[in-house]
Amino acid sequence: MSVHTTAYPALIDNRTASASELAPLAFSGFAHFTAMQIRSHKAKGMDLHLARLREASLALFGKALPDGEILASVRLALEQGPADMSLTVTLFVPDGEFTAASKGATPSMLVRTGAPHDGPAHPLRLQAVAHERHLASIKHVGEGAKTWFLHRALEQGFDDAAFVDRHGRLSEASIWNLVFWDGQAVVWSEAELLLGTTMRIVQRQLERMGVPQRRQEIRLDELAAFTGAAVMNSWTPGVPVTAIGEHGFPVAETLMGLLNEAWQAEAYVSI
Repeated sequence: MSVHTTAYPALIDNRTASASELAPLAFSGFAHFTAMQIRSHKAKGMDLHLARLREASLALFGKALPDGEILASVRLALEQGPADMSLTVTLFVPDGEFTAASKGATPSMLVRTGAPHDGPAHPLRLQAVAHERHLASIKHVGEGAKTWFLHRALEQGFDDAAFVDRHGRLSEASIWNLVFWDGQAVVWSEAELLLGTTMRIVQRQLERMGVPQRRQEIRLDELAAFTGAAVMNSWTPGVPVTAIGEHGFPVAETLMGLLNEAWQAEAYVSI
């Protein structure tokens, strides 16, 4: 019989992680992960999380864990933790940093849990900065630049940073996908970026709802064509954006309603 506690477990390969096992991960930059919110011991979009882990493992290591093995470890963490929590699955190769040991190796798995999170409750103002994420399509852990640019944005009176690539295209924000509203359609940035699981959940539900959406290259001097913007990640399907650089936006209530409706349409399911 499962016993749920208020403690948040951390597991490596289905065992409670020891300090000696976790210590090397504090300095590891060659690993990837997926993050999700658990509510009532259930999750949304698990198919997308599994696909992300599989594809990234093949790209980084050349091998991927079976989906069933990942699900079993997640279930074990759910059994040991409270009903609502944040959960992250990280795949890595022990002693694989800066060596050839991680090439062709079967990755190990860290399942880490923590307090649930719903994201910021207020709109965000984003500083536009020139930056392109390395291996943008992979949710990897080597992302110190995200915090660097966040800190620089805070110094300039912004809440976070939005990235502009070498072609002048807006791609994503530090830990967020960007989305825009032109008064009739939901518009996604066309650039090299991470396809977030929340983004993909919202996209498939908007499609089911018959809401027009498209991908488009978006540059700073084209922002006046949009009547609203938002960001999303594993915490939330939408936080209003009221500025990107010098361009301001009103809070787009229609956009926010659509994003939240699409998110609610995706059911939480047992893992």
